Amino acid sequence: MVKKKSIWPYLLVAPAVLIILCVVFIPVINAIIMSFQHYDLRRPKDIAFNGVANYIAAFSDKLFWGALWRTLVWVIAGVGFQFLFGFILALLLNQKFAGRGAVRAVSMIPWVTPGVLIGLMWRWIYDGNFGVLNDLLMKIHAISTKIPFLSQVSTAFPSVIVTIVWQGIPFFALMLLAALQGVSTEMYEAADIDGATAWQKLIYVTIPSIKNTIFVTGLLRIIWVANSVDVIFNMTEGGPAYSTQTLSVYIYNKGNALDLGYASAMALLMAACLLVVAVPYLKMNFKEEK
Repeated sequence: MVKKKSIWPYLLVAPAVLIILCVVFIPVINAIIMSFQHYDLRRPKDIAFNGVANYIAAFSDKLFWGALWRTLVWVIAGVGFQFLFGFILALLLNQKFAGRGAVRAVSMIPWVTPGVLIGLMWRWIYDGNFGVLNDLLMKIHAISTKIPFLSQVSTAFPSVIVTIVWQGIPFFALMLLAALQGVSTEMYEAADIDGATAWQKLIYVTIPSIKNTIFVTGLLRIIWVANSVDVIFNMTEGGPAYSTQTLSVYIYNKGNALDLGYASAMALLMAACLLVVAVPYLKMNFKEEK
C-alpha cells in the first residue's frame, strides 16, 4: 500500500522559503537586471538597457581597482589578525583561573556592539584634537605632536584595520573556545605520555581537532569583512582621498549617489570575487574530509 504524501511538511517550511525568496533571491535578480541598465534615479526618465556598459565602466575605473586592492588588504589583514588574536584568546579562556566567566563575558563586548557604534567610538579615539589615543601616546612620550590618524592617508587605512580586528577577535575566540572544549582530554594525555611539548600538542593535537571550526569561521569572516561598510563609513566615509574606500564602501557610496545600475554591476563583480575565493576553499575542505 502506497502511503499518501502529507502536505504539512511543505506548509511548515513555506513561510521560511517565502521570506528567503523575498529577502534574498528577488533582490539578487533585481540587482542582476539593474546591472545591465543605465539605472540612475537622478534621471529616472533615462533608465534603459545598456548591455555590459556598466561592467566595462567598472574595469576602466581606477577607483574600482583601487577599492578592490584595498578590499584584498582589508580582508587578509583584518581576518588574519582576528584569527591570530582570537585563537590566542580562546586558548587563554580555555584555561582554568579565577573569574574566568567574567573575563569571557567582557571579552565578547566588541562583538556584540553594533558596527555603527564601534565606528563612532573609534573615530573619537583616533581624533587628532581630543582623541584618547593621542593623549596616551603623549603621556608616555611616544609622540611629541598629536597625530590626525583618520585625516591623513598614511595612517587612516591602518587605523580602520585595527578597528575591524578589535571588533572581530571575540567572534573567533567564542567559536574556537567552543571547539577547544570538545577536544578529548585523552588525546592530550596520550601526547604527554609520548613526551610532546606544548607547541607539539598545539600543532598535532589542538589544531587538527578544530580544523573544521577554523575553516567555517574563517570563511564566514572573509565574507563578512569583505562586505563590511558600517565601520569604515562611520569612521572615514572612505576618505581621505579614497585611502580607506574598500569595494563595499565604494558600492555603498555609488548607491547613495543613486547610480544603482553601476552599483549593482560592481556588487555582482564583488560577489564573483568572493566566489573565486570561497569555491576553492570549499573544495579543499571537502577533499580533506574524504
